[in-house]
Amino acid sequence: MADRQTAYSVSLFGSQTGDGVQDATAPSRIQQALVDFVMEFTLDNVFIYRDQIRENVLVKQYYCDIDIAHVIVYNDELAQNLTQNPAEVIPLFEAALKSCTQRIVYPSQKNIKLPEHQLLLHSTASELSIRDLTANHVSHLVRIPGIIIGASTLSSKSTALAIRCRNCQHEEVLPVSGGFAGISLPRYCARQRAEGEGGDKCPMDPYYVMHERCQFIDQQVLKLQEAPDQVPVGELPRHIMISADRYLANRVVPGTRCTITGVFSIYQQKGSKRSGNTAVAIRNPYVRAVGIHTDVDHTTKGSAVFSAEEEQEFLEMSRRPDIYDVFASCIAPSIYGNQDIKKAIACLLMGGSKKILPDGMKLRGDINVLLLGDPGTAKSQLLKFVEKVSPIAVYTSGKGSSAAGLTASVQRDHTTREFYLEGGAMVLADGGVVCIDEFDKMRDEDRVAIHEAMEQQTISIAKAGITTILNSRTSVLAAANPIFGRYDDMKTPGENIDFQTTILSRFDMIFIVRDDHDRGRDERIAKHVMGIAMGGRGVEETVQAEIPIEKMKRYITYCRSRCAPRLSPEAAEKLSSHFVSIRRQVHAAEMDANQRSSIPITVRQLEAIIRITESLAKLSLSPVAEERHVDEAIRLFLASTMDAVNQGGGQASKEMMEEVHKLEEELRRRMGVGWQVNMSTLKREMVDGKGYSEQALSRALHVMQARESIKLRHSNSVVYRCNV
Repeated sequence: MADRQTAYSVSLFGSQTGDGVQDATAPSRIQQALVDFVMEFTLDNVFIYRDQIRENVLVKQYYCDIDIAHVIVYNDELAQNLTQNPAEVIPLFEAALKSCTQRIVYPSQKNIKLPEHQLLLHSTASELSIRDLTANHVSHLVRIPGIIIGASTLSSKSTALAIRCRNCQHEEVLPVSGGFAGISLPRYCARQRAEGEGGDKCPMDPYYVMHERCQFIDQQVLKLQEAPDQVPVGELPRHIMISADRYLANRVVPGTRCTITGVFSIYQQKGSKRSGNTAVAIRNPYVRAVGIHTDVDHTTKGSAVFSAEEEQEFLEMSRRPDIYDVFASCIAPSIYGNQDIKKAIACLLMGGSKKILPDGMKLRGDINVLLLGDPGTAKSQLLKFVEKVSPIAVYTSGKGSSAAGLTASVQRDHTTREFYLEGGAMVLADGGVVCIDEFDKMRDEDRVAIHEAMEQQTISIAKAGITTILNSRTSVLAAANPIFGRYDDMKTPGENIDFQTTILSRFDMIFIVRDDHDRGRDERIAKHVMGIAMGGRGVEETVQAEIPIEKMKRYITYCRSRCAPRLSPEAAEKLSSHFVSIRRQVHAAEMDANQRSSIPITVRQLEAIIRITESLAKLSLSPVAEERHVDEAIRLFLASTMDAVNQGGGQASKEMMEEVHKLEEELRRRMGVGWQVNMSTLKREMVDGKGYSEQALSRALHVMQARESIKLRHSNSVVYRCNV
């Protein structure tokens, strides 16, 4: 039958057939639509993507960052296509960007060789948490928020493999898809297949790779974990691997909070020949990133963006004469009273000024606060509130924290078998606050791990061949109970507080929170609690917070990034003279009590008052800290740490001390070295016979036991005198 002499026509823009299947020219149609989008999209009469491409190419950056919302506005079907099958559309988009560059930047040079372009996407659409990713999302575009906990070193991934046959020297270039996807070399020579059986036969697996002729791009593997505040109670935080390449590599470091836009993909883990993993159909998920967007709210590194109106509002706020009191009362407004503690927390959130001396020594600007007190005084609630209001915060509890969890742990990479570091709570909260609850329940060796982090603000690690120093520029807000669960008035602070002097001197303010029985106060608290329980606002004084949490967060970020106050000469003079008088006072008290104070007043405490002064100046955005700031800082310091030093002082305890001294002498006379006496006999003789109080007796025995003069035996029923 003869060929019919008719013209054969092809539709250029790929007509859709009746059943909705696009014909073969669909890719070119989509690509043309994408080119039109980049060339034609305007916002307020500005061609934003044309300008962006021009600017980027001039600095040799071949990428374009596109907002998906703009694509939706321009062409809904195109955007739908992009989110539903990104694996097909993204390469077309990158090719479209390349042709746009050709048209925009090099219109006259037709055959210039341009490098491959990269498409970056961002969007404000709904986010998915890592635990909501299911099989339905595979090969779709997803947005996942989280915190980066590990970032590998850069590796080179080939995009095109140049291979050559060993036998007949036939060369070929195989394209490799991005992400973790691998490629297997062909088993048979392509030329032999094309030519049939003729010629000399190539063996099986004839190809080898010519590395110097391949094309490579940078690739980095990130580990994204759910942000701690999004994890449901009682669940472990999940994490997912992210593959970032080219311009997305080296964008983020561990501890960064960010939102990743990417293609949810799957890969087969290599080398997993263990039983159960050999199933052909099981794959591991990962995300191939096409956009990494760090959260503005969490970057306090000075890069936070503030609109002009916002700046104006913050400046007006800072000029209010009562900003300090208002800000303090907005901290946990539903908790009654505790004004000084709230003021101290306001200082902690602001922080002082960090100083780097000419010889390279660093002085920290962060303020550490310890709340030590009776149960039921809302310590944990204050900590929880600080976690909410601080731009960067990590909350942890004493018993559930190990040294490695607070500082850093060394992990081993499954594929490369190399060791790498994963930051702990102190590293993740770099630039923010770590709230440690139940501080007294931590094991001593775990508590020692944060000594360095609290003063030098670094964490040094020498484990498994990794010797490094990590930054942990964080404030620590810790809450603890005294030894006996409640604060015992009859005992000195040293006997109530079970901490070593080394850790106590690192706290700038130590508050002893007492649950005093006072009828008027109890009535007010009860009224307040009832008011809150009934959905009201508590007592009239604590009206709804004037500044909402979000605004407080932004204001803290603003103050921290824009203001670093310095002391005025008068303020410095006042501080130094005051420090000397505080030291004299403490020394006199130590001489009276005949024992060293358990809460030390050292030069660190002078630095603490300086930091508090600076933070008060920062709160009102004042560049110089003046005398009024110093007065308030000293008042806060006296109300916290000095109050803690003097606790258990006063007339009653002086009489008690004298009684204890007399009793000690009496007991020494009564018992020779090597003697032992029943506790009941001692009580009868000393309390009933000589009229001493039982408290004084137990205190004297406690002191003598601490000095190792006596030992208590047989479950404290027998007292044995062991030495002088």
